[in-house]
Amino acid sequence: MKKELPACPVETTLTLISDRWKVLIIRDLLTGTKRFGELKKSLGSISQKVLTANLRAMEEIGLLTRKVYAEVPPRVEYTLTETGQSLKPILDSMYKWGEEYKAKNAS
Repeated sequence: MKKELPACPVETTLTLISDRWKVLIIRDLLTGTKRFGELKKSLGSISQKVLTANLRAMEEIGLLTRKVYAEVPPRVEYTLTETGQSLKPILDSMYKWGEEYKAKNAS
């Protein structure tokens, strides 16, 4: 069953990536495939439970794929899908805006 999305395209985008962690996970995966531990280390204060929940939600909506290797211990890798990669211009714009804001408001 498909989830009903908002009529407004901006609201749709925010619905999909509004969580702070999702944007940072996308940022990290834009540079390539990462393992769970790499993501957790990069994100710092995120708990394992919250990271797992966000990764599952992002996989469910088609922003990333999860590949499990049959090894001991198991190795799991996460990669952005084409849809996830298509968010790059949005994150680039957010980065640019943040840099400009910091430059104008630095003490």
